[in-house]
Amino acid sequence: MKMFVWLFIIIVVLAVVFGITIFNKLVRARNQAKNGFAQIDVQLKRRHDLIPNLVETAKRYLSHEQETLTRVISARNHAQELQDSNKHQPESLDHMALFAKAEGMLSKALSQFSAVVEAYPELKADSMIKELMDELTNTENRIGFARQHYNDSVMFYNNDREIFPNNLVSTTFGFRPLSPLVFEDREAIAQAPIVNMG
Repeated sequence: MKMFVWLFIIIVVLAVVFGITIFNKLVRARNQAKNGFAQIDVQLKRRHDLIPNLVETAKRYLSHEQETLTRVISARNHAQELQDSNKHQPESLDHMALFAKAEGMLSKALSQFSAVVEAYPELKADSMIKELMDELTNTENRIGFARQHYNDSVMFYNNDREIFPNNLVSTTFGFRPLSPLVFEDREAIAQAPIVNMG
């Protein structure tokens, strides 16, 4: 009888240790994904901060392209408003869809702006525009890398959360799935912004 009690105690201790190990692994994976999202946030803020300077500098040359400039600023303001007001929620499918749509619209507007810049040689030759466009392209690349890192982290977290026996721990302790960041208009993202100022 004593042996069964000791065996039961050993099994319970092993189950608790195993559960704690899984719990800690899930916490680490979730925190890594959230940190990845924070890096996207930093790069998007950088992009949002560059756009007003770019549009203001371009206004001198593009007085008859007000619609394009207005579209860029409007898309930027909408994306920034969403970023500032919600303090991003990667666990919310609705929030991530809104967020992706807003940033996709901004990327599309920047792509159209880039096409306008290409059409005006004097604008293309402006050193301030060139510098701002180069900085914007650099920022777009950083956003792409940060988004890839975040999506990879989300995939690893969601996989860890769903596999057996981890799913028993994740369900018990309320580990919710995280949403990857997928832009709705992939074509606009792939093209935004293409800069050739040389």
